[in-house]
Amino acid sequence: MKTRRVGRSGLEVSRLGLGTMTWGGDTSPAEVRDLMHTYVEAGGNLIDTAAAYGNGAAEATIGELIARDFVRDDLVIATKAGFVQRNGERVIDNSRRTLMSDLEASLRRLRTDHVDLWQIHAWGETPLEETLATLDHAVESGKARYVGVSNFVGWQTAQAATWQRADQTRVPLSSAQVEYSLLARRAEVEILPAVRANELGFFPWSPLGRGVLTGKYRGGVPRDSRGAGRFSWFVEEYLEARSRTVVDAVAKAADGLGWTPLQVALAWVRDVPGVTAPLLGARTTRQLAECLTVEELTLPHQIAEALDDISGGPMPARHGAD
Repeated sequence: MKTRRVGRSGLEVSRLGLGTMTWGGDTSPAEVRDLMHTYVEAGGNLIDTAAAYGNGAAEATIGELIARDFVRDDLVIATKAGFVQRNGERVIDNSRRTLMSDLEASLRRLRTDHVDLWQIHAWGETPLEETLATLDHAVESGKARYVGVSNFVGWQTAQAATWQRADQTRVPLSSAQVEYSLLARRAEVEILPAVRANELGFFPWSPLGRGVLTGKYRGGVPRDSRGAGRFSWFVEEYLEARSRTVVDAVAKAADGLGWTPLQVALAWVRDVPGVTAPLLGARTTRQLAECLTVEELTLPHQIAEALDDISGGPMPARHGAD
Protein backbone atom coordinates (compact mmCIF):
# COMPACT_ATOMS: atom_id res chain seq x y z
CA MET A 1 0.00 0.00 0.00
CA LYS A 2 1.26 3.48 -0.83
CA THR A 3 2.14 5.80 2.03
CA ARG A 4 1.74 9.50 2.72
CA ARG A 5 3.54 11.82 5.08
CA VAL A 6 1.45 13.18 7.96
CA GLY A 7 1.54 16.92 7.35
CA ARG A 8 5.02 18.39 7.73
CA SER A 9 6.05 15.75 10.29
CA GLY A 10 8.38 12.83 9.65
CA LEU A 11 5.62 10.30 10.25
CA GLU A 12 4.51 8.20 7.26
CA VAL A 13 1.33 6.14 7.17
CA SER A 14 -0.48 4.00 4.65
CA ARG A 15 -3.03 6.03 2.70
CA LEU A 16 -5.88 3.95 4.10
CA GLY A 17 -6.15 3.64 7.89
CA LEU A 18 -8.04 1.08 9.98
CA GLY A 19 -10.61 2.50 12.40
CA THR A 20 -11.64 0.56 15.49
CA MET A 21 -14.72 2.27 16.98
CA THR A 22 -16.80 -0.93 17.00
CA TRP A 23 -14.04 -3.17 18.38
CA GLY A 24 -14.84 -4.57 21.79
CA GLY A 25 -18.55 -4.12 21.05
CA ASP A 26 -20.15 -4.89 17.70
CA THR A 27 -17.10 -6.71 16.30
CA SER A 28 -16.10 -10.07 17.77
CA PRO A 29 -12.49 -10.83 18.83
CA ALA A 30 -12.18 -13.41 16.05
CA GLU A 31 -13.38 -10.90 13.46
CA VAL A 32 -11.03 -8.24 14.84
CA ARG A 33 -8.08 -10.61 14.42
CA ASP A 34 -9.07 -11.30 10.82
CA LEU A 35 -9.51 -7.58 10.17
CA MET A 36 -6.02 -6.71 11.44
CA HIS A 37 -4.39 -9.55 9.54
CA THR A 38 -6.20 -8.65 6.31
CA TYR A 39 -5.24 -5.00 6.67
CA VAL A 40 -1.59 -5.51 7.60
CA GLU A 41 -1.07 -8.18 4.94
CA ALA A 42 -2.32 -5.65 2.38
CA GLY A 43 0.45 -3.28 3.48
CA GLY A 44 -1.54 -1.10 5.88
CA ASN A 45 0.09 0.21 9.03
CA LEU A 46 -2.21 2.86 10.61
CA ILE A 47 -4.45 1.58 13.43
CA ASP A 48 -6.66 4.35 14.82
CA THR A 49 -8.35 3.80 18.17
CA ALA A 50 -9.35 5.67 21.35
CA ALA A 51 -9.52 5.16 25.09
CA ALA A 52 -13.28 5.69 24.81
CA TYR A 53 -13.90 2.95 22.24
CA GLY A 54 -15.65 0.17 24.13
CA ASN A 55 -14.46 1.85 27.36
CA GLY A 56 -10.96 0.63 26.60
CA ALA A 57 -11.93 -2.73 25.10
CA ALA A 58 -10.77 -1.76 21.61
CA GLU A 59 -7.30 -0.84 22.85
CA ALA A 60 -7.08 -4.00 24.94
CA THR A 61 -7.95 -6.14 21.93
CA ILE A 62 -5.31 -4.38 19.82
CA GLY A 63 -2.72 -4.88 22.55
CA GLU A 64 -3.45 -8.60 22.74
CA LEU A 65 -3.14 -8.97 18.98
CA ILE A 66 0.11 -7.01 18.77
CA ALA A 67 1.64 -9.12 21.52
CA ARG A 68 0.59 -12.34 19.81
CA ASP A 69 0.58 -11.75 16.07
CA PHE A 70 2.39 -8.58 14.99
CA VAL A 71 5.67 -6.68 15.21
CA ARG A 72 4.95 -3.47 17.15
CA ASP A 73 7.34 -1.33 15.13
CA ASP A 74 5.60 -2.28 11.88
CA LEU A 75 2.46 -0.46 13.04
CA VAL A 76 1.52 3.17 13.57
CA ILE A 77 -0.74 3.17 16.62
CA ALA A 78 -2.91 6.28 16.98
CA THR A 79 -5.18 6.75 19.97
CA LYS A 80 -7.20 9.53 21.58
CA ALA A 81 -7.96 10.81 25.06
CA GLY A 82 -10.38 13.13 26.82
CA PHE A 83 -13.73 11.31 26.66
CA VAL A 84 -14.52 9.83 30.09
CA GLN A 85 -17.50 8.18 31.79
CA ARG A 86 -18.83 9.92 34.90
CA ASN A 87 -22.09 9.04 36.65
CA GLY A 88 -23.15 7.03 33.63
CA GLU A 89 -22.59 9.89 31.19
CA ARG A 90 -19.78 10.57 28.76
CA VAL A 91 -18.13 13.94 29.26
CA ILE A 92 -15.16 15.75 27.74
CA ASP A 93 -12.32 16.40 30.18
CA ASN A 94 -9.09 17.68 28.65
CA SER A 95 -7.39 18.51 31.94
CA ARG A 96 -3.78 17.41 32.36
CA ARG A 97 -4.80 15.00 35.12
CA THR A 98 -7.43 13.19 33.03
CA LEU A 99 -5.47 13.19 29.78
CA MET A 100 -2.36 11.68 31.38
CA SER A 101 -4.50 9.13 33.21
CA ASP A 102 -6.07 8.19 29.88
CA LEU A 103 -2.67 7.90 28.22
CA GLU A 104 -1.21 5.71 30.95
CA ALA A 105 -4.24 3.41 30.74
CA SER A 106 -4.01 3.31 26.94
CA LEU A 107 -0.37 2.26 27.09
CA ARG A 108 -1.19 -0.55 29.52
CA ARG A 109 -4.03 -1.83 27.36
CA LEU A 110 -2.02 -1.53 24.15
CA ARG A 111 0.97 -3.26 25.80
CA THR A 112 3.43 -0.69 24.54
CA ASP A 113 5.60 2.04 26.03
CA HIS A 114 4.50 4.65 23.51
CA VAL A 115 1.86 5.52 20.93
CA ASP A 116 2.88 6.91 17.57
CA LEU A 117 0.11 9.52 17.43
CA TRP A 118 -1.77 10.80 20.48
CA GLN A 119 -4.85 12.93 19.80
CA ILE A 120 -7.20 15.07 21.86
CA HIS A 121 -10.57 13.45 21.16
CA ALA A 122 -12.68 16.64 21.21
CA TRP A 123 -12.62 20.30 22.21
CA GLY A 124 -13.40 20.83 25.88
CA GLU A 125 -13.73 23.50 28.58
CA THR A 126 -10.21 23.09 29.99
CA PRO A 127 -7.98 26.06 29.09
CA LEU A 128 -6.36 25.23 25.77
CA GLU A 129 -2.86 26.00 27.00
CA GLU A 130 -3.19 23.32 29.72
CA THR A 131 -4.40 20.74 27.21
CA LEU A 132 -1.64 21.52 24.74
CA ALA A 133 1.03 21.56 27.45
CA THR A 134 -0.07 18.00 28.24
CA LEU A 135 0.64 17.03 24.64
CA ASP A 136 4.11 18.53 25.03
CA HIS A 137 4.67 16.51 28.18
CA ALA A 138 3.57 13.28 26.52
CA VAL A 139 6.13 13.70 23.75
CA GLU A 140 8.91 14.90 26.07
CA SER A 141 8.36 11.88 28.33
CA GLY A 142 8.56 9.49 25.36
CA LYS A 143 4.99 8.25 25.75
CA ALA A 144 3.88 9.72 22.41
CA ARG A 145 5.86 10.34 19.24
CA TYR A 146 3.47 12.80 17.53
CA VAL A 147 0.32 14.64 18.59
CA GLY A 148 -2.87 15.87 16.98
CA VAL A 149 -6.49 16.87 17.50
CA SER A 150 -9.80 15.25 16.67
CA ASN A 151 -13.27 16.72 16.09
CA PHE A 152 -12.06 20.33 16.43
CA VAL A 153 -13.80 22.84 14.16
CA GLY A 154 -11.74 25.10 11.90
CA TRP A 155 -10.97 27.97 14.28
CA GLN A 156 -10.19 25.55 17.10
CA THR A 157 -7.78 23.62 14.88
CA ALA A 158 -6.08 26.83 13.74
CA GLN A 159 -5.85 28.21 17.27
CA ALA A 160 -4.29 25.03 18.65
CA ALA A 161 -1.82 24.70 15.76
CA THR A 162 -0.83 28.38 15.97
CA TRP A 163 -0.30 28.20 19.74
CA GLN A 164 2.05 25.26 19.37
CA ARG A 165 4.05 26.83 16.55
CA ALA A 166 4.40 30.18 18.33
CA ASP A 167 7.09 28.80 20.66
CA GLN A 168 9.82 26.45 19.46
CA THR A 169 9.86 24.69 22.83
CA ARG A 170 6.36 23.35 22.15
CA VAL A 171 5.57 20.25 20.12
CA PRO A 172 3.84 21.16 16.85
CA LEU A 173 0.57 19.47 16.00
CA SER A 174 0.89 16.87 13.26
CA SER A 175 -2.71 16.06 12.39
CA ALA A 176 -6.43 16.70 12.59
CA GLN A 177 -9.31 14.24 12.34
CA VAL A 178 -12.98 14.88 11.61
CA GLU A 179 -15.84 13.32 9.69
CA TYR A 180 -15.59 13.81 5.93
CA SER A 181 -17.32 12.18 2.98
CA LEU A 182 -19.54 12.95 0.00
CA LEU A 183 -22.37 13.25 2.54
CA ALA A 184 -20.40 15.39 5.01
CA ARG A 185 -18.39 18.07 3.25
CA ARG A 186 -18.52 20.68 6.01
CA ALA A 187 -14.80 20.17 6.61
CA GLU A 188 -14.07 22.01 3.36
CA VAL A 189 -15.41 25.28 4.74
CA GLU A 190 -12.88 25.84 7.54
CA ILE A 191 -11.14 22.63 8.64
CA LEU A 192 -9.37 21.68 5.41
CA PRO A 193 -8.17 25.27 4.90
CA ALA A 194 -6.86 25.26 8.48
CA VAL A 195 -5.17 21.92 7.88
CA ARG A 196 -3.47 23.16 4.72
CA ALA A 197 -2.43 26.51 6.24
CA ASN A 198 -0.84 24.77 9.23
CA GLU A 199 0.61 21.85 7.23
CA LEU A 200 -1.24 19.18 9.19
CA GLY A 201 -2.11 15.66 8.18
CA PHE A 202 -5.82 14.98 7.82
CA PHE A 203 -7.64 11.77 8.73
CA PRO A 204 -11.31 11.66 7.65
CA TRP A 205 -13.49 9.34 9.70
CA SER A 206 -16.61 7.74 8.27
CA PRO A 207 -15.47 8.29 4.65
CA LEU A 208 -18.37 6.11 3.45
CA GLY A 209 -21.03 8.36 4.96
CA ARG A 210 -21.58 6.02 7.94
CA GLY A 211 -22.08 3.18 5.46
CA VAL A 212 -24.83 4.90 3.49
CA LEU A 213 -22.63 5.59 0.44
CA THR A 214 -22.16 1.86 -0.13
CA GLY A 215 -25.74 1.81 -1.37
CA LYS A 216 -26.89 -0.85 1.06
CA TYR A 217 -29.67 1.39 2.45
CA ARG A 218 -31.20 2.23 -0.94
CA GLY A 219 -33.92 -0.38 -0.51
CA GLY A 220 -34.44 0.08 3.22
CA VAL A 221 -32.47 -0.72 6.37
CA PRO A 222 -30.90 -4.22 6.24
CA ARG A 223 -31.44 -6.22 9.41
CA ASP A 224 -27.72 -6.92 9.84
CA SER A 225 -26.63 -3.32 9.22
CA ARG A 226 -25.37 -0.73 11.69
CA GLY A 227 -28.53 1.26 10.99
CA ALA A 228 -30.67 -1.54 12.40
CA GLY A 229 -28.76 -1.87 15.67
CA ARG A 230 -27.62 0.34 18.51
CA PHE A 231 -25.93 2.69 16.02
CA SER A 232 -29.21 3.50 14.24
CA TRP A 233 -28.95 7.10 15.51
CA PHE A 234 -25.56 7.30 13.80
CA VAL A 235 -26.96 6.36 10.39
CA GLU A 236 -30.46 7.83 10.21
CA GLU A 237 -29.20 11.39 9.68
CA TYR A 238 -28.02 10.31 6.22
CA LEU A 239 -31.17 8.53 5.12
CA GLU A 240 -33.04 11.66 4.01
CA ALA A 241 -33.83 12.87 0.47
CA ARG A 242 -30.67 14.90 -0.17
CA SER A 243 -28.48 11.96 0.75
CA ARG A 244 -30.43 9.68 -1.57
CA THR A 245 -29.59 11.98 -4.49
CA VAL A 246 -25.87 11.71 -3.71
CA VAL A 247 -26.04 7.94 -3.19
CA ASP A 248 -27.84 7.53 -6.53
CA ALA A 249 -25.11 9.58 -8.24
CA VAL A 250 -22.40 7.43 -6.67
CA ALA A 251 -24.22 4.27 -7.80
CA LYS A 252 -24.54 5.65 -11.33
CA ALA A 253 -20.82 6.44 -11.46
CA ALA A 254 -20.04 2.96 -10.17
CA ASP A 255 -22.17 1.36 -12.88
CA GLY A 256 -20.38 3.36 -15.56
CA LEU A 257 -16.94 2.41 -14.27
CA GLY A 258 -17.71 -1.21 -13.45
CA TRP A 259 -16.87 -0.46 -9.82
CA THR A 260 -18.92 -0.73 -6.64
CA PRO A 261 -20.43 2.37 -4.94
CA LEU A 262 -18.05 1.78 -2.01
CA GLN A 263 -15.04 2.01 -4.30
CA VAL A 264 -16.26 5.25 -5.87
CA ALA A 265 -17.05 6.93 -2.54
CA LEU A 266 -13.79 5.87 -0.88
CA ALA A 267 -11.58 6.80 -3.84
CA TRP A 268 -13.22 10.24 -3.90
CA VAL A 269 -12.28 10.92 -0.26
CA ARG A 270 -8.80 9.42 -0.44
CA ASP A 271 -7.73 11.68 -3.28
CA VAL A 272 -9.17 15.00 -2.09
CA PRO A 273 -6.21 17.41 -1.80
CA GLY A 274 -5.07 17.56 1.81
CA VAL A 275 -6.34 14.12 2.84
CA THR A 276 -3.70 11.84 4.37
CA ALA A 277 -5.65 8.65 5.04
CA PRO A 278 -9.38 7.91 5.35
CA LEU A 279 -10.13 5.70 8.35
CA LEU A 280 -11.98 2.50 7.43
CA GLY A 281 -14.64 1.48 9.95
CA ALA A 282 -15.23 -1.96 8.43
CA ARG A 283 -16.96 -4.44 10.75
CA THR A 284 -16.25 -7.55 8.65
CA THR A 285 -13.32 -8.81 6.60
CA ARG A 286 -15.58 -8.83 3.54
CA GLN A 287 -16.21 -5.11 3.92
CA LEU A 288 -12.53 -4.41 4.54
CA ALA A 289 -11.40 -6.48 1.57
CA GLU A 290 -13.61 -4.41 -0.73
CA CYS A 291 -12.21 -1.19 0.74
CA LEU A 292 -8.66 -2.37 0.14
CA THR A 293 -9.31 -2.92 -3.57
CA VAL A 294 -9.43 0.88 -3.91
CA GLU A 295 -5.64 0.95 -3.55
CA GLU A 296 -5.40 -0.11 -7.19
CA LEU A 297 -8.04 2.34 -8.47
CA THR A 298 -7.98 6.00 -9.48
CA LEU A 299 -11.25 7.88 -9.86
CA PRO A 300 -11.37 9.76 -13.19
CA HIS A 301 -11.11 13.51 -12.66
CA GLN A 302 -14.32 14.25 -14.54
CA ILE A 303 -16.31 11.88 -12.35
CA ALA A 304 -14.77 13.31 -9.18
CA GLU A 305 -15.80 16.80 -10.29
CA ALA A 306 -19.32 15.63 -11.18
CA LEU A 307 -19.67 14.15 -7.69
CA ASP A 308 -18.38 17.43 -6.24
CA ASP A 309 -21.16 19.30 -8.04
CA ILE A 310 -23.92 16.92 -6.94
CA SER A 311 -22.84 16.60 -3.31
CA GLY A 312 -22.23 20.22 -2.42
CA GLY A 313 -20.62 22.18 -5.22
CA PRO A 314 -17.20 22.59 -6.88
CA MET A 315 -14.11 22.05 -4.78
CA PRO A 316 -11.61 24.89 -5.27
CA ALA A 317 -8.79 22.83 -3.70
CA ARG A 318 -9.13 20.20 -6.41
CA HIS A 319 -8.44 22.78 -9.11
CA GLY A 320 -5.57 24.20 -7.10
CA ALA A 321 -3.99 20.73 -7.06
CA ASP A 322 -4.06 20.42 -10.87
